[in-house]
Amino acid sequence: MTSVAGTDLVARARDGDKRAIARLLSVVENDEPAAAEVLRELYPLTGRARIIGVTGPPGGGKSTLVNRLAGAYREHNARVAVVAVDPSSPFSGGALLGDRIRMQERFLDEGLFIRSMASRGHAGGLARTTSRVVNVLDALGYGVVLVETVGVGQEEVEVIRVVDTVCLVTVPGLGDDIQAIKAGVLEIADVLVVNKADRPGADETARDLAQMLTLGKLRTSWKPPILRTTAATGEGVGARAQAPRRRAHPGRGPAARGAGTPSAGQARRGPRRARRRARRGPDARPIRRRRGAAEGLTNAQRGAR
Repeated sequence: MTSVAGTDLVARARDGDKRAIARLLSVVENDEPAAAEVLRELYPLTGRARIIGVTGPPGGGKSTLVNRLAGAYREHNARVAVVAVDPSSPFSGGALLGDRIRMQERFLDEGLFIRSMASRGHAGGLARTTSRVVNVLDALGYGVVLVETVGVGQEEVEVIRVVDTVCLVTVPGLGDDIQAIKAGVLEIADVLVVNKADRPGADETARDLAQMLTLGKLRTSWKPPILRTTAATGEGVGARAQAPRRRAHPGRGPAARGAGTPSAGQARRGPRRARRRARRGPDARPIRRRRGAAEGLTNAQRGAR
C-alpha cells in the first residue's frame, strides 16, 4: 500500500467508514508497509478515549460482561469500540474468534465497532499489536474502548500496559482465601468483579477478595471496589459501568501517555520494522524467541554456550 493510499484510507476511516476502519486496523495489525506512516499520522490524536481492560480466567463471563458494558456505555457515548482477543492454537496457529458471538445483539448498532484479534502465540493475554489497534481506535474518535483479553492465568498482566482501567473478572469456586492473596493478576485490578453472583459461593469469594485488599500497603490511594454482577441477566452491570476511573499513572496506558508525537527512536524504528516485515512476507512468524529461552537456560548458562 502506498503512502497516498494510506492517507486516503485514514481520511475515510476518520469520516466513520467502517470498512475503511477495518482495513486500517488490518494494515496496523499485520505490519504492512504503510503501518508506520499510519501510526505516525494518527499518534498525535490519541489520549482522548477512556480505555478499559476486562481480564480474568477462562469461562468467567468476560465476553458476556463486555457485551453488557458496551450497551451501558453506548447510552452515554456516541461511539464505543470493543477489541476482543482470542487465543491461537499452539499446533495449527488458527483461532476461533468466538468472543464476538456473544455480542450478536450489538451487530446492528452503528455506534459500536467490534474488532476481533488472534493472540498469534503472543503471551501476556493480548496480541502483539493490540496496543497499536487501541491507539488507532482512540485516534479515530471512539470515546470508550473496551479491551477483552484471552482467558488468563496468574502472570498474564500485559493488559495493564495498554489500558487505563483494569477490570478483573472472577467467579465463585475458583479457590479459597489462600488463592486470593497470591501475587499476580489480582494485583493489577482497579475494579474487582465477582461475576455469576447468583451462584453459591459468591459471598465467600467477595469476602476473600476484601480480605486480600487489607493485606500489605496499597500502591496508590485508590482501593479497588468489589462489585457483584450476573452478566447473563445484566444484574449489577450498571454499577460496574459507573465505577470510578483510576487515576492515570506515568507510563500506563495510552491515556496516561497523552497526546503527542512519537519519539525520534520510534520514528526511526517504525519504517525499518515495516520494511523487514514486507521482505519476510505475510506468513512470517510475528515473534522471535530468544536463543536458549525454550530450554529454560539461565543467563550464565547461555553465556557459557
